Amino acid sequence: MAASAEFNWDNADIKKKWDAFTKFGAATATEMTGKNFDKWLKDAGVLDNKAITGTMTGIAFSKVTGPKKKATFEETKKVLAFVAEDRARQSKKSLQDELDTITEKLAKLEAPSVGGAAKANAGGVYSRLTDHTKYTGAHKERFDAEGKGKGKSGRDDTAENTGYVGAYKNKDTYDKAHGK
Repeated sequence: MAASAEFNWDNADIKKKWDAFTKFGAATATEMTGKNFDKWLKDAGVLDNKAITGTMTGIAFSKVTGPKKKATFEETKKVLAFVAEDRARQSKKSLQDELDTITEKLAKLEAPSVGGAAKANAGGVYSRLTDHTKYTGAHKERFDAEGKGKGKSGRDDTAENTGYVGAYKNKDTYDKAHGK
């Protein structure tokens, strides 16, 4: 089983990296969650959704941690051994080879990446709000064809005092229709 494999890494160095991923998202955390464990493996290139999947790591993680859902450093090593065992079963390599491959990738990793985080675009709001082509409905009447604001005439509806209601479309057609 997983107990026959030996970890060939610098424990102090890996412990620092483990701490960095443990504290990712929760600065005071002392134990690693399954989500952070998956992030650690994904950032290192171990979790590839083919040979090692999130489901495999989740099952291995819950085998070791049980209902508490968090793992200490020693428990995380056991989870890695289970993941390596699953991988060895698929690849037909030895458990030690798979564990060495995984630990080598984890050792190369420095800190959690935040590559997928959204970046703020300060100029986006101003350019979006000052683009007259984006205004619709009654608001678009505030601008002329070139996009220059009409001022007060663009904001206020001025009464024309013609005797017709505002939406009447046949203005000045009575005289033409009745020959006057």
